[in-house]
Amino acid sequence: MANTASAKKAVRVSEKRRVKNVRIKDAFKAARKVVKDALVKGDIKAAKSALPKAYSEIDKAIKKGVIKKNTGARYKSRIAHAVKKADKAK
Repeated sequence: MANTASAKKAVRVSEKRRVKNVRIKDAFKAARKVVKDALVKGDIKAAKSALPKAYSEIDKAIKKGVIKKNTGARYKSRIAHAVKKADKAK
């Protein structure tokens, strides 16, 4: 356990950041899941309409430093590719 005042503060700050990061990460994971679930159900229209929300949540996570820029780009690319592929197959 932390002994000094600065170490105790560091623990508090670290916990606040962790909670915030988890909340942001959950939000973009949920947004990606909405797109994926729509694709699994075959609802291309719903997937296309959920795509901008997913992009937005991923961009927010990048901006806040929760995920790296290239990781976010990879996520966006993969869901966009999946939607495009499903739309073509339709």
